[in-house]
Amino acid sequence: MKRIDKNNYYLDMAEAACERSTCLRRKWGAVIVKDDEIVSTGYNGAPRGRANCTDLKKCIREELNVPRGERYELCRSVHAEQNAIISASRRDMIGSTLYIVGIDPKTNGYVENSMSCSMCKRFIINSGIAKVVFRDTKTKYREVPVSDWIENDESVNGTKGY
Repeated sequence: MKRIDKNNYYLDMAEAACERSTCLRRKWGAVIVKDDEIVSTGYNGAPRGRANCTDLKKCIREELNVPRGERYELCRSVHAEQNAIISASRRDMIGSTLYIVGIDPKTNGYVENSMSCSMCKRFIINSGIAKVVFRDTKTKYREVPVSDWIENDESVNGTKGY
C-alpha cells in the first residue's frame, strides 16, 4: 500500500480545519508543523464571541464585490494563518512549516493560485515560520520560502491582491 507524502498528509489536516470555517466567501484551514509535530491549527472565522458570517448570512466584502486580496479591514474573520499563529508559541514556530488549504464554497473546489494576504504574510514573517505550503489540487502543492516574501516586499511597489 502506497502512503501519501508528508506534505499532503499535513495539507489534508489543514483541509479538515476548513470544515470549521464560518466564512461564506472562502474556507481556509492552516496547520503549523515543526520537526514532524503539529504545533497548532487554525481556520478563518469571526473573533470569539462575535457573530459569524454564516450566522449573519452575509459577507460585506461579497456584497461590495471586493476583489480577493483587497480591503481586508472590511472582513469580519480572523484568517486561518493568524489563528494558527496566535495559538502557538514563537519558539515552536521558528523554522516551522505552515500548511494552507483554501476551499471555495460556491464550487467546493480549491482556491486557485492561493496565497496569504499581505497582512498574513507579515504575521508569518514575524512568527519565524520558514516555509509555507499551499494546496493547488488534492495531490499538488506549492512550497514558498518565507524569505521570498522578505526579499520581494509587495508593500514597497504597491501590489494589491494576489
